[in-house]
Amino acid sequence: MNKTRLAISVAAMMAAAGGAMAQDADMGAFLDAMTPEELLPLAQEEGTVTVYAFTSRIAAVETAFEAAYPGIDMIGYDMSSTEQITRIKAEAAAGINNVDVIYISDAPVVYTELLGAGLLTAYVPPRVADALDDAEKAPLLSQRLSTKVLMYNEEAYPDGAPVSNLWELTTEDWTGRVIMVDPLQRGDYLDLMTEFVLRAEEMASAYEAQFGSPIALDDGIENAGEQFIVDLFENDVILVSSTDDVNAAIGAVGQENPPIGFTSYSDRRDNEDEGWALQVANDVVPSNGIIFPAVLAVSATTQHPAAARLAIDFLMGDDSDTGGPGYAPFYVPGDYATRGDIVDHPDAVPLAEFSAWSVDPVATSSIRQAVGDLVLELQ
Repeated sequence: MNKTRLAISVAAMMAAAGGAMAQDADMGAFLDAMTPEELLPLAQEEGTVTVYAFTSRIAAVETAFEAAYPGIDMIGYDMSSTEQITRIKAEAAAGINNVDVIYISDAPVVYTELLGAGLLTAYVPPRVADALDDAEKAPLLSQRLSTKVLMYNEEAYPDGAPVSNLWELTTEDWTGRVIMVDPLQRGDYLDLMTEFVLRAEEMASAYEAQFGSPIALDDGIENAGEQFIVDLFENDVILVSSTDDVNAAIGAVGQENPPIGFTSYSDRRDNEDEGWALQVANDVVPSNGIIFPAVLAVSATTQHPAAARLAIDFLMGDDSDTGGPGYAPFYVPGDYATRGDIVDHPDAVPLAEFSAWSVDPVATSSIRQAVGDLVLELQ
């Protein structure tokens, strides 16, 4: 409470001096150092916190947060990372201050177009800082690792994935039977396409392992990653508008010859509720897809700075080895906590054995537009 009173006094003095920008910066740094117990009375005074989240699981977080912190109303909006990026930029241009916390993937765009433009403020709760590697604290806080990987129907294929090499997806056996969200509608799927290009040497080796001869590139195609994308589209890959559509097509039980495709490994959590039989193709070469950070940040124009930081602290999980109520919606097979003191879910492939490629946001951002142009041409 002494810190709280001091914070209010500092804010009042700065406001009286007319130093609004300095006040925001200094108050942000002051709040960054506070514990949850110290943030709580300020957050309760603010009364609300609005979160843009790229997952529907924000609804469960909202319920748990309001139970833990009565008097603070969490308002969660579920929207894709692509939608968030568009909305945050539009609101900033219009001078609208709607959001307090950003929970988002698609780091290659977030780092360049949101953080780089000054629309986000980095925040790492002091309580969990020591449990995170440096790369998970900068340039923004990573809460967990999410995925876009090859999944199959384990009821139809009880002996394991029906393919062992990504290039099989370009063969006649899988014509019109590979499904994914349109990469031009969802940034994480475009990141997946980009990773194939960045991993061109591995894709070339996998081609030779599958077909017994070195890859021959089409005119105008620069590497094996681009060739894979071309061949995949020419083999009538099915593009849909949502991950749920992918999951239902792949995972619905009772199918004799279901498709295969790229989706989120963590959606396997819904198998029982949705009547799916989703499973990850972890042994496919050269990789089953990508693994990437889900990041948390404070909006640069937040109207509820204490509640925003308290919400981020809550989303990082409590001090138990499973993360408690704040992390419970994400403690599922297929999501991997960035905190080293939260153990992998027992039903998941251990992270050390997971074959997905880790996305490098800087490398991805450097060629992402060119890959998007290629995909657009193929459509």
